[in-house]
Amino acid sequence: MGAGTSGRLGILDASEIPPTYGMPPGVVIGVIAGGNKAITTPVENAEDDEEQGWNDLKEHKITEKDVVVGVAASGTTPYVIGALRHCQENNIVTGSIVCNPDADVSKVANHPIEVIVGPEFVTGSTRMKSGTAQKLVLNMISTSVMIQLGRVEGNRMVNMQLTNDKLIDRGTRMIMERTGITDYEKAKKLLIEKGSVKLAIDAVLI
Repeated sequence: MGAGTSGRLGILDASEIPPTYGMPPGVVIGVIAGGNKAITTPVENAEDDEEQGWNDLKEHKITEKDVVVGVAASGTTPYVIGALRHCQENNIVTGSIVCNPDADVSKVANHPIEVIVGPEFVTGSTRMKSGTAQKLVLNMISTSVMIQLGRVEGNRMVNMQLTNDKLIDRGTRMIMERTGITDYEKAKKLLIEKGSVKLAIDAVLI
């Protein structure tokens, strides 16, 4: 969760989990100050409300089984600080991604990550170095979690959604490589029947 650029980066990473790893949309959720409107249009003062972040999390029925990662380049965003503080009060594990040392957000996170990138070329523009660094860290977190959950085999996206011809072709070739099937059409038919690369491979090898 975050505000402005930081919030949009969180939503971007969360939105890529279902197609890449085949996870249900509600497993990894991006939350941005100001709601969905703020994804494309700035919402004035949304990040200054220290209680709204927690209110937004409660809308997603947050529990102790969840982990909340606050993303804030400056490390001073009240929306994020307030949400993480409430999480800690309710025994919810928290992390943070900031780009300033000894940030306020870090102090309310169980697992703070501080990526110090230095001043922006355009002063205060999070979308530049800070945004790039935040996206890299978000990618690392979500990718490592998906690997630990068994959504990847080797370095293959074996649970990806088959949403277009390119991905069906990629999946078909993965099946051929993994199983030894040499007939492309046979492998493709198997993929479409089973609905995922993993299930198709398992049907042959197990």
